[in-house]
Amino acid sequence: MHNDTLPGEPTQPYLPAFTGEFPAQPDPVQVLDTPSGPLPALAQPEVVPGTYQYLKRWTFVLVVAGVWILSAASGWGLYYWWFHSLDKIPPVFVVLLFVIVCTVGSLLAAMVSDKPLVSALSVGLMSAPLAALGAAAVLHGLYFCDRVSRCLVGVIPY
Repeated sequence: MHNDTLPGEPTQPYLPAFTGEFPAQPDPVQVLDTPSGPLPALAQPEVVPGTYQYLKRWTFVLVVAGVWILSAASGWGLYYWWFHSLDKIPPVFVVLLFVIVCTVGSLLAAMVSDKPLVSALSVGLMSAPLAALGAAAVLHGLYFCDRVSRCLVGVIPY
């Protein structure tokens, strides 16, 4: 290669110099064709007596419903705070923190292995902002229907 090129001139493509110092890699086809010994058996996870490896449906529903009830109450309160405050920045910031805490908490809970209740908690936390949004939507419908004469069941404007 020539080092006498000026800036802005096209350069030569890099071509490595093979000196033979390193051994060549084996051919992958030959490596796959060689027979190997028997594979070791995978270790079975240790099962502690008295613990479930799964959840019953009603337990899952109760855990998720409990998380949803708490998040619906917080969504109702956050919307009430936002609707009645003159400065909207603090309630919006707390809503952002609520979504971040729910997401990070769900991801951390999902990393716990062999704990089905924590996995159900993770599912509940990931869907908690949806429950909070539903409660806020109901409160919004109530506020809106106070000012409008046409509402279905007093909550849904039409």
